[in-house]
Amino acid sequence: MTTYLAHINVMLRPLVNDPQGLAVRDGLHALGFEHVGAVRVGKRVEVTLDATSHTSAEEQVAQMCQRLLANGVIEDFEFTVSEVAKA
Repeated sequence: MTTYLAHINVMLRPLVNDPQGLAVRDGLHALGFEHVGAVRVGKRVEVTLDATSHTSAEEQVAQMCQRLLANGVIEDFEFTVSEVAKA
């Protein structure tokens, strides 16, 4: 088994209202960053897992996203998987 590290980004789909993003945008405007147009807020998840191959690790991460980490109705996800260097 090899250890892999997945970096997963989950974002609301473009047409889904993002109240958190609006609040951040308004806060930035209040701090003087008046040229900020739009802000979208998402989440980043890092998962370390053991798998027999890079392909297997990617398949597992995709399943994690589809089944738990992202709401398929309103969110999109993307991820990268890399092998963890042995110490």
